[in-house]
Amino acid sequence: MTTLLAGDIGGTKTLLAIYALEGDRLSQRRAERFVSADWPDFGELVNHFLAAEPSSTRPTHACFAVAGPVRQGRVKLTNLPWLLEQSALAAQCELQQVDLVNDFAVLIYGLPHVQPDQHTLLRPAVSGADPQAPVAILGAGTGLGVAIGMPTGAGLKAMASEASHAEFAPRSEAEWQLKCWLKQDLQIERVSIERVVSGTGLGEVMRWLLATDPSGAGHPLADVDSTDRPAATATAAAAGDPLARSAMDLWLGAYGSTAGDLALQTLCSGGLWVGGGTAGKLLEELRSPAFLGPLQQKGRLSAVLEQVPVYALTDPEAGLFSAACRARMLMG
Repeated sequence: MTTLLAGDIGGTKTLLAIYALEGDRLSQRRAERFVSADWPDFGELVNHFLAAEPSSTRPTHACFAVAGPVRQGRVKLTNLPWLLEQSALAAQCELQQVDLVNDFAVLIYGLPHVQPDQHTLLRPAVSGADPQAPVAILGAGTGLGVAIGMPTGAGLKAMASEASHAEFAPRSEAEWQLKCWLKQDLQIERVSIERVVSGTGLGEVMRWLLATDPSGAGHPLADVDSTDRPAATATAAAAGDPLARSAMDLWLGAYGSTAGDLALQTLCSGGLWVGGGTAGKLLEELRSPAFLGPLQQKGRLSAVLEQVPVYALTDPEAGLFSAACRARMLMG
């Protein structure tokens, strides 16, 4: 049996999994979650996990998705004393090959292989997806992840991106007022897209309305902790709260417009994907005109977007699965 090692490394937790290659499909055989801070060295953690694997099924190729920028096969994690280097990890863990990939960019490698229960179509393209064209993915979580997949003879090549830190461009008077308020309230010189289009950003939109809308006085969400406010806003909007609904609609419009801009920047007629922590939780909102309308409405280039199918990546373990897909590519 051919097996692969996949990992999803974060400052708080690390997930490791063994995947079996069965024909053209990958199936997860064993997975374990670790508290990252409990381990002074990542290689020790990997060897601890692999010690439970029989020698007959021990993997030889691995991919680890890492929360941070990977440069020349090396990455220093921000919140951990771990300096990871591909060849050193391979030697320490007795692996033939190791690849380190940014934890959002790694999703690109899984997209061609996702199964029906891992994704859903939000909007078809007029002529279907172009398998020879680029793909792109963005996902609102704590921040806003963006990555691009370029087709090559060996499959998609993932390209990390900092597009979420481009300038937030208001499309309406309300968005302009929000941007001005954020600059003043946060004492910042510029407002990036991520300040608005992210899970955190939804909380900021709600906070702005609570501070400036007459109906914000005494509103139940005014006393909600900032870390809980995005989820509380989504819940209240679904329950019919008018102010939360306004926040959600503004946020969805900004999210959709950002997605449409990414599609124009990349000409991703291979597919535009929406991932991140909110994709599965807000699936009906992503199917709504509040999101898909601004995505499509790009003036003279609106017709270009008709050639871009839009999908939601809903599998909560998509990072691990995608790392396993990348590990399989390393086998040649």
